[in-house]
Formats: sequence, structure tokens, C-alpha cells
Amino acid sequence: MTDNKQSYTYKQAGVDIDAGEALVENIKPLAASTKRSGADADLGGFGGLFDLRAAGFQDPILVAANDGVGTKLKVAIDAGIHDTVGIDLVAMCVNDLVVQGAEPLLFLDYMATGKLDVAQMTDVVAGIAEGCRQAGCALIGGETAEMPGMYQDADYDLAGFSVGAAERGTLINGSTVAEGDVLLGLASNGTHSNGYSLIRRIVNDKGHDYASDASFAPGQTLGQALLAPTKIYVKSSLAAVRAGTVKALAHITGGGFVENVPRVMPKGTLAEIDSSTWALPGVFGWLKDEGNVTAAEMCRTFNCGIGMVVVVAPEHAAEAKAIFEEGGETVYEIGRIVKGAGKPKCRVTGKAGTWGEDADWSAITADA
Repeated sequence: MTDNKQSYTYKQAGVDIDAGEALVENIKPLAASTKRSGADADLGGFGGLFDLRAAGFQDPILVAANDGVGTKLKVAIDAGIHDTVGIDLVAMCVNDLVVQGAEPLLFLDYMATGKLDVAQMTDVVAGIAEGCRQAGCALIGGETAEMPGMYQDADYDLAGFSVGAAERGTLINGSTVAEGDVLLGLASNGTHSNGYSLIRRIVNDKGHDYASDASFAPGQTLGQALLAPTKIYVKSSLAAVRAGTVKALAHITGGGFVENVPRVMPKGTLAEIDSSTWALPGVFGWLKDEGNVTAAEMCRTFNCGIGMVVVVAPEHAAEAKAIFEEGGETVYEIGRIVKGAGKPKCRVTGKAGTWGEDADWSAITADA
């Protein structure tokens, strides 16, 4: 029988306000480390402020993006490694801003968990702050929700929101992409943040342990290798865009080449990508072999070693390549834009050795 005189507390219900306040104190210096012109990155108010004029803009167009990390978080939870998924969270947003020629300015996060672990969430925010520093944007606020009953104690979820800007008339949308243009591929940092439901299925079905050594990454555990953070292409991409060498950029996320490259191409064009122009990184070869994954499925699920595709005019290819390399990127010339029909499409061909000689490329096309 319920005691009608029992005094209930929020903490008894599973929500610890003191832990939430401790987390805020822990992350204040992390947010402060992302300070940039236009934002002081001070936490504690009801909303974050950003001064576009102080950031140097005269007539800006704002561009916004939001995303999450998906089931890669389950790998982080199972492996007990939480300081890299925050970089993924930022990367998935800011890379989508820069493909339009926008400079990321600010970032906000949302974190939800069943039971707030201050150390764990501090690690997550440390990753978010690192991602913001890499992208040159300010972490100006966020929200942490402790929701017992909605999530299991150890589970958490993340969402990120970023706003960028470009001066009016300078945004890029791929409308000038034409037959003869060159495709440059910027190397990825591994699997980034896509395909993890398939990755986890392979790991679980094959009996692998995230704490065991990764056969394809000497010196790393499987968990560490699979949690390599998404590469942030902002600074190198902005340099190339501002130099006038870029017609379009495609962030290679879910859907791989065949779904993402056509998003920045006009009708009547076809992107021809030659897979033999770069070596398939070890993690992808391992996934392909362990899961007996077809070449077509690899190209529709993973980035396969190319995290960003850049479309440039032939006469600008060498200059663009040099700018990206100066920005720290590994760059491959991976294909061309050719004449197509109807909706823009992408076709992958070639036989890089690590794909396997039985790779069937005939079906690897997709409508935008």
C-alpha cells in the first residue's frame, strides 16, 4: 500500500539536478576554448548570441544544418570510449554547411541519457569542443536531458545543430557543373559516422570484441579503430572555395557516392568514379571480407575511403589539389563528369586490388 505521506524527490525518480549542475561547470572551460569572433562562447544564459558583424560579414545568408551520430554511439558505449563521438557530431553538421560554401559560425548540442554520468558526458563534450575548434565555430550552448525510463542507464543519444554564413552571391550549389569537370576525392578518416548498423551486425555475428586488437589497424583495439572520428573538411574546403577553384562539394555520408554526388549535379550529367584511383583502406577491406559485402553494397553504405568529393573545372584541378593538400588533405583524382540523360547519376567502375577481382560494378549506379 502506498504511503500517502511519502515525500517524493526528483532524484528518487532518477533525475539528479546536482549532477547536471556539475556537468555544466565541467564543460564551461571546454566551451570557452571554442571562442571566436562574433561569439564569446559563455554558457549559462537561456540562449546563445552571435554577432555576424563582429564576425566580418556585411550581407550574409545564413545556412543551418543538424545531424546526429547514429548507432556509432552504441560502439562508443560498448567500447567505453566517449571522447571522439563529439567530433563526429560536429563534423556531420559542419561538413554539410561547407559544401554550400558557408563558414560554420556556431554550434549547439543536445544530449539525452537515462542516468547522467558526469565523467562520461564531460568526455563527450570535450569531443564536441575539439570538433568546434577544428571547424572554427563556437560552442555557444546546448541541452542535457536525463530521462530515466526513456533510455537505459548507460545509453545516450546526441544531436547537433550548426549555423554558418556566406556573403550573398557566394554560395555554391553545383549549378555550373558541366561535362568535362574533374572529380577530386579527399581521403576519409575511416568509416566516419555511417553504416554502423551493418558494422555492429558484422562485429556481433562474427563474435568480435571491441577490446580485441584490430587486425587492420596495428596498435589499436577494434573499438578504437571503429571510433576514428569523422574528418572535418571545413578549413581546407573554405580555402579552395574562396580561391574560386570549386564548382561543387559533396559530403559522402549515408548512401555513399551513388546517392551523395548527384545531389550537387545538374540534370543531364553523370559522375564517373574510377575506384582504382585510390586504395581501399584497411577497415573497409576488413568489413567487406568479414561480412562478405558486395562492392555495390559497400558503395551505397560506406565512404570507402573518400569523405568529400570536389568538382572542379579541368583548368583549376591542379590549383585546387594544391590548396587542399596545403590544408592537410590527401587528394586523389577519382573521375570525371560526363554527359548523361535525365536525372543526375553516379557510376562507380574500376578494379582496385583490395576490392577483389570478382567485384561487380555493373549495378553501381543511382538516381539522385
